[in-house]
Amino acid sequence: MSAPSPGWLARWEPEDETFWRETGSRIAWRTLVLTTASLILSFATWFVVSALVVRLPNVGFRFTTMQLFWLAAMPGLAGGTFRILHTFLVPIFGTRNVITVATLVKLVPCFGLAWAVSHLDTPFWLFVVFALLAGFGGGDFSSFMPSTSLFFPKRLQGTALGIQAGVGNFGVSLAQLLTPWIIGFALFGGLAGGPQVFSRGNVAKEMWLQNGPLLYVPFLLVMGGLCAIGLRSIPVKASFREQLDIFKTKHTWFCTVTYLMTFGSFSGLSAAFPLMIKTLFGKFPDAPDPLTYAFLGPLVGSAARVLFGFVADRVGGGILTQLAGLGMIGTALALVLGGFLAPSSLAGFPVFVWLMLAMFFFSGIGNASTFRQFPIVFAGSPRQGAQVLGWTGAVAAYGPFLFSSLIGVSMSRTGSPAAFFWGLIVFDVVAVGVNWFYYTRRGCERPS
Repeated sequence: MSAPSPGWLARWEPEDETFWRETGSRIAWRTLVLTTASLILSFATWFVVSALVVRLPNVGFRFTTMQLFWLAAMPGLAGGTFRILHTFLVPIFGTRNVITVATLVKLVPCFGLAWAVSHLDTPFWLFVVFALLAGFGGGDFSSFMPSTSLFFPKRLQGTALGIQAGVGNFGVSLAQLLTPWIIGFALFGGLAGGPQVFSRGNVAKEMWLQNGPLLYVPFLLVMGGLCAIGLRSIPVKASFREQLDIFKTKHTWFCTVTYLMTFGSFSGLSAAFPLMIKTLFGKFPDAPDPLTYAFLGPLVGSAARVLFGFVADRVGGGILTQLAGLGMIGTALALVLGGFLAPSSLAGFPVFVWLMLAMFFFSGIGNASTFRQFPIVFAGSPRQGAQVLGWTGAVAAYGPFLFSSLIGVSMSRTGSPAAFFWGLIVFDVVAVGVNWFYYTRRGCERPS
């Protein structure tokens, strides 16, 4: 069979040992390197808003606490919606075209956010627009992961997907770690505009918030070019209508529930963690700087996702998903029952941070295990398995929106996020039950 068009491979049979050894392995691993590097930038641009919002009140923007939580939530709302679209793109347009365009389009929110934070008269609604556009960085995950699952044989999918998603997730930590440092000096000289004045108590200093999103512009340009040159598309094609068959099986919805438990929690807590620190502990003397700690959660979750991808290939995804869910339930109970969500002093802050890091750790394990698990659940159709990876990722990408908005509502009405965490515990119990009944217990319908 000849290649349909430039950039498309004529043949792709990763389960054929000879083909994989002589041709497939080299192309697949090159694709993984390029797409993973681009995915890091996707997550960084997706979460840069969460790193900026904690600084907005101190440079002169008069937004309420609920408005700040809404801004942190908007990239998640858009990211989930864009992921639904991305779920269907790779079988239509191919890996090379989709990833290249998705990389370059993230320049739009980067420039938009840089302009918004540079002008104190920027209205809230315009911030909302640019925060929504930051969802471009969250949306394309549902093109990256299905593509990778198609490039690798089943025996390596847990490893490959764990590496890509885990290393890509480091982009969250990158945004939250680099932002407080990069905004402290005129990175681009006068090209990016003048500074804002940061004020807190008796402290006043210059700050360049626009550096946060502008930092990624040159890297996006480089990666867009490399993806256009180095990526290829594989001959697995299906129309939009043909791809809708995934919604006819109950297992698509069960997998959606378990992935919302794992990645939904990872992404949601990543977006809300800085503001939780600020609102829960910022009222006390010598309050901690949220951005000093916020990057640690995504870092721990991302590392767990990378490391446990290998484990999932060896022990199976279902059992790891079960353990991850139980760990998240136990940790959430400790946060609520221990009183760490309604502190009366800074004394409980270290334990609060450690428990939050445990939540990130277990969510990272679950992120690795589910992406090994789902292709096995849909072993009869690799294309469907890839589609389900995209779809579940789309729904779980609403995590930042759901967590930030609902935590904000809980904080506004009760002064504590405890009510939200009780709801999270109930949902996780349901998800663990579904996973046990259909994918883990002896004699289950689809052992994975």
